[in-house]
Amino acid sequence: MSPVVLVTEELAAAALDVLAEDFEVRHVDGTDRAALTDALADADAVIIRSATRIDAPILAAGQRLRVVARAGVGLDNVDVPAATARGVLVVNAPTSNIVSAAEQAVALLLAVARHTAAASAALKAGAWRRSAYTGVEVQGKTVGVVGLGRIGVLFAQRMAAFGVRLVAYDPYVQPARAAQLGVRLVTLEELLRESDFVSVHLPRTPETVGLIGEKELALVKPGVRIVNAARGGLVDERALAEALTDGRVAGAGLDVFETEPLTASPLFTLDNVVATPHLGASTVEAQDKAGLAVARSVRLALRGEFVPDAVNVRAGGPVDEDVRPLLPLAERLGRVLTAVAGHLPERVTVEVRGAAAGHDVTVLELAVLKGLFAPVVSEPVTYVNAPHLAAERGVTVETAAVEEPGDLIRVRGGLPDGRTVSVAGRAVATLVEVDDFDLDLPLGGVLLFFRYTDRPGVVGRIGTTLGRAGVNIAAMRVSRRAAGGEALMTLTVDSSVEPDLLGRVAAEIGASRAAVVDLRAE
Repeated sequence: MSPVVLVTEELAAAALDVLAEDFEVRHVDGTDRAALTDALADADAVIIRSATRIDAPILAAGQRLRVVARAGVGLDNVDVPAATARGVLVVNAPTSNIVSAAEQAVALLLAVARHTAAASAALKAGAWRRSAYTGVEVQGKTVGVVGLGRIGVLFAQRMAAFGVRLVAYDPYVQPARAAQLGVRLVTLEELLRESDFVSVHLPRTPETVGLIGEKELALVKPGVRIVNAARGGLVDERALAEALTDGRVAGAGLDVFETEPLTASPLFTLDNVVATPHLGASTVEAQDKAGLAVARSVRLALRGEFVPDAVNVRAGGPVDEDVRPLLPLAERLGRVLTAVAGHLPERVTVEVRGAAAGHDVTVLELAVLKGLFAPVVSEPVTYVNAPHLAAERGVTVETAAVEEPGDLIRVRGGLPDGRTVSVAGRAVATLVEVDDFDLDLPLGGVLLFFRYTDRPGVVGRIGTTLGRAGVNIAAMRVSRRAAGGEALMTLTVDSSVEPDLLGRVAAEIGASRAAVVDLRAE
């Protein structure tokens, strides 16, 4: 059966087409809790927008659920900690609406500067009042940008075309980066005192709620115009209404509110306020981008691949092109390490050499952990729950990057009995090393490992025993440190090898250790 993807709200047709290529797509009204609960019983993924709430009880109903995807930016309606605890991936579309949101902020600023909404309403009501709606030019003014994230940067770039002076407040942006954008970094107090226009572009967090309140509005330059198209609650609505009424603030453009939906507010009675019902992402282009982004993320997740837009994966975010090909290799090396060690390690080091070492390679830790635990736990192992499984079992992991020639990943595991086991491979999915024994075998299919004392006749005995069991050998490599010393034989075979057959072969050659890992099951 194809995995089931449940869609709870309207989604772009192009996104539905992408999903239908690989999955069974079902629809349900996400606002109907009972229907949603029933529909989740056999769903592998659910795609929502803003009207569907995914909380702990809803997550508990989705026993097969692996992905919650929000076709948009905000995640206020998803209980991310509860999803993480269940190993459910949470993804969104963080860049889908950034252009639309930046343009909405520009539109509100211009509308406030020229009294567009009030003049339009008056004219439609039969009043031709040109003198009542004299506005101000934007050119030559100081525009303060509160928050230089992706949307704040796009807003600043667009406002620069109007010939304005740009100042910004963002404690997490370096002055050199701001200078590249033609923006001068200042404190929030300086920004409020200097700016003719203020536009807010911050996420809603406990630290940013009420960031611009009564005290801050007392500092503003008289006649300032304030725009908030980011998140409701960042500007105190009561304090703003008072400042607009007494004239300290000449106008405001608001697309977001502390409580939504909102249809009655003192702000809505003021002619110098332009208010819209959270339209920042309401463009055809943004909706298409959001739907396609989460559809692609769901497809990656249900294939067991890394999802860059996952919000509850420790190493979420874009993965460099030099690092991405190493993810399946790292996962396979983790599986091989568990097999050849015969035990979960207590300490794991992921050593990365070559071109990838110059980039952030911490995501490879997740891939290795995913491979380590896949053969030894009954629950599905994902990039989400792999760190939790490691923490529960006392497994620590770290990454060491070495910028030297030769692309290679080496995974070392420190075992409870004091032994250290290591495996290494290259990005072309080749196993090149196990415990310092040199190998050169494709890292795929069914692999057998035997540690034994080097002597004549061992290869023949293994071949005979496997042949009698109907197991064909596809490739073999024997590695030793010295003649007559310890040797490692690694074989690739064409079919499964059950534990009893592995044990018979090991006994036949007097192997000190034997292991099998089936990489076909990934």
